[in-house]
Amino acid sequence: MTEMSRSPITQMPEPWLRGTNESLPPVLRSVLHALELAKEDIDRWCGDLTFEELNARPFGIEPVSFHLLHMARSLDRLLTYAEGSQLSSVQEAALESELASDYAREDVLAEWNAAFKAAGRRLHASAARDLNEPRSVGKKHLQTTLGGLIIHIGDHVQRHVGQVVTTVKVVKGSQIGS
Repeated sequence: MTEMSRSPITQMPEPWLRGTNESLPPVLRSVLHALELAKEDIDRWCGDLTFEELNARPFGIEPVSFHLLHMARSLDRLLTYAEGSQLSSVQEAALESELASDYAREDVLAEWNAAFKAAGRRLHASAARDLNEPRSVGKKHLQTTLGGLIIHIGDHVQRHVGQVVTTVKVVKGSQIGS
């Protein structure tokens, strides 16, 4: 058994079973729980990665650093749309740099952690909003709703966390924690 598999996180129930965020509407609570689980998984699987491991591209796949930056920056972009705004030039420029492989480990993890905290605050701020409010996404102004965006945030982050865990396992060359 590895040190990671003995982590206190693995001994706690998943966030949705901890009785947290109960004052929030169910959809918002569910997404916040998905983000909390993502944070715990990222801490568990990425906490000890080296610069080389974080930026490795086994079999040509995207590195862990890409997924972490993409999740962080996607949270910001999707929440911007959820708040009824369009992206700034800074957000658009950040999108273009997600695949760069020269990010320091501390910078990538710090950006992910900051985005996670900001997303929690921003999602809490939307608690009283009508989830059926229309929203538009992207340069094509594709139509959705506030609820659709919020649900997509949880789905999108969880998809990338799965890719992070798989990539870490390949990079490390073992099934850590299994």
